[in-house]
Amino acid sequence: MKVEMIKLAGILGLLAAVGPVAIDMYLPAMPVIAQDLQAPVALSQWTLMAFFLSFGVSQLFYGPASDMFGRRLPLYFGLTLFAAASIGCALAPTIGWLIALRFIQGIGAASVMSIPRAIIRDLYTGNAATRLMSTVMLVISVSPMLAPLIGSALMVPFGWQAVFYCSAITAVTSLLLTRFALQETLPPERRVPFRMGAMLKAFGILLRDPSYMGQTLIGGAGMASFFAFLSTASFLYTGYYGLTPTEFSLAFALNALGFFSSSQFAANLGGRFGALTVVRVSVAGFAAASLLMLALFLIGLGSFWLLVFMLIVANAFLGLVIPTAMVLSLEEHGEIAGSAAALGGTLQMLVGAVAIAIVSLVFDGTPLPVVASIAGCGVIALTLSFLTLGRRSA
Repeated sequence: MKVEMIKLAGILGLLAAVGPVAIDMYLPAMPVIAQDLQAPVALSQWTLMAFFLSFGVSQLFYGPASDMFGRRLPLYFGLTLFAAASIGCALAPTIGWLIALRFIQGIGAASVMSIPRAIIRDLYTGNAATRLMSTVMLVISVSPMLAPLIGSALMVPFGWQAVFYCSAITAVTSLLLTRFALQETLPPERRVPFRMGAMLKAFGILLRDPSYMGQTLIGGAGMASFFAFLSTASFLYTGYYGLTPTEFSLAFALNALGFFSSSQFAANLGGRFGALTVVRVSVAGFAAASLLMLALFLIGLGSFWLLVFMLIVANAFLGLVIPTAMVLSLEEHGEIAGSAAALGGTLQMLVGAVAIAIVSLVFDGTPLPVVASIAGCGVIALTLSFLTLGRRSA
C-alpha cells in the first residue's frame, strides 16, 4: 500500500473512530449511570438508542451537504456539535437530559460516519477502495479494544462524567486533524448545489436499486447484531457473569478481535475470489455461527467462554462482509457518492436502533435473548443475500 494511502487511512480511521469511541468508552459506565441517575435498565438503554437514531438519520443531511460544500466543512460542524453535546452529557442531571443530549451528540457524530466513506469513493474504486476501507477499519479497531478500558479507568477515580469529557477532547483533536491534515477531495467544479428535488431523486434511484439496497441491508443486519450486543453487554457481563468493569472491557476487546482481524483479509480475498463471492460465503458463515451459538445455549451448554468464542467466530465473518458490502454498495453511484454513503449509513443505523429497541423489551439479564437476537440478524442477512446478490451478478 502506498504511503499516501496509509496516511489517508490513518486520518479517516481516527475521524471515523469518534462515533465508536462515544459508544464503546461509555459501555462500562452504563450500570453506574443507571444507578446514579436512578433509572431502570431499559431506560438507560435508550441513551444508546437515542444516539443511534440521530446518528443514522443525520447522515441523510451530511451526505448532500458534503456533495454541496465539500467534505471538510460538514466535518467542522459535526465535530464542534459533538464536542459541545459531550460536555452537556457530563453535566446531565437526569436520565431524560442524558437521553436528549446523547441524541444531539449523535447528530454531530454522524458527520464522521458517512463523509469518510465518500472521501474514499472520491479517490478510489474497486479493490483499492476495499483495501483502504479495510485499513480504515483496522485503525477503528483500536476503539473497541481500548475505549472500554479507558472508560473504566476514567470512571473509577473520576466518575462516569469523565467519559464524556474525554469524548469532547477526542472531538476537538479530530477537528484539528481535519483542519491541518486532511485535504479537500471534492473540488468546487464537482460539487452539486443542494436541491431538495435532486436529493429525493438520488434517494429514489438508490432505494430502487436492488444491489445497493441488498448490500446496505446485509451490512445493516450485521451491524444490528453488534448493536443488540452493545446495548446489553455491560449488564450481561457485569450482572449475569459477575465481571468487574475492567474485566468487561477486556472481554469486549476479545469480542471485537475477530471482526477487525478478518477485515484485513477482505481486499485480498475479494481480489482473488470476487467481492460478491466473499459477501455470499461470509454471510452464510455468520448465519451458521450465530445459529449454532443459539442452539448450544438452548440445550444448556452456554457459558461465558463459549459466548466469547462464538462471538469471535461470528464477528470474524462480519469483518469480511461489512467493508466489502460498503464498497460494493457505492461502486455504481460515484456521481452521488455522498448521498449513497449517507442513505446507507442511515438505513444501517435505523436497523441497529430497531434491534436495540427489541432487545431492551425482551432482555431479562440472561444471555439467551441476546444470542437469539444475533441469530435472527444472521438469518435476515442470509435471506437478503439470496434475494438480492443474485441480481447483482446477473
